[in-house]
Amino acid sequence: MESRILSFIKNHHVLGCSFQKADATYSFSAFYHFLEDNPRFLISSKEDTLHVRLSSKNPKISGTIHLETKEIGKIQGIQFLGIWRDSSKKEIQEYLKRYPYALALNPKFFTIDITYIKYTDNRLGFGKKLEFGDIQL
Repeated sequence: MESRILSFIKNHHVLGCSFQKADATYSFSAFYHFLEDNPRFLISSKEDTLHVRLSSKNPKISGTIHLETKEIGKIQGIQFLGIWRDSSKKEIQEYLKRYPYALALNPKFFTIDITYIKYTDNRLGFGKKLEFGDIQL
């Protein structure tokens, strides 16, 4: 993955994601921990949330991470596609290193295996895009 994409992801900690729900899309936000090898996001959530229930029907997920700015020349962000799954014990340990207080919520842990990322960074030129992975629609 391109170093500018990695740097952007590592400098943020909240992502927004969406699952398809029959005739609508449902979105949510979450703190994430990013693992660079086999790029993936680790998150935690309560098992009874709508997004966790929707994930069992269709594990394909889309999401964004972005910098909030009103200056067009400073816009940066990623859009991604991935596959949602339960986290492994090793991934849970990695997440808890970053967010140890998450245990107090008694959450379940999930991993989003990244299949595609499009990174926009207007500092590199208006509308400049870098991509990683493949779009499989």
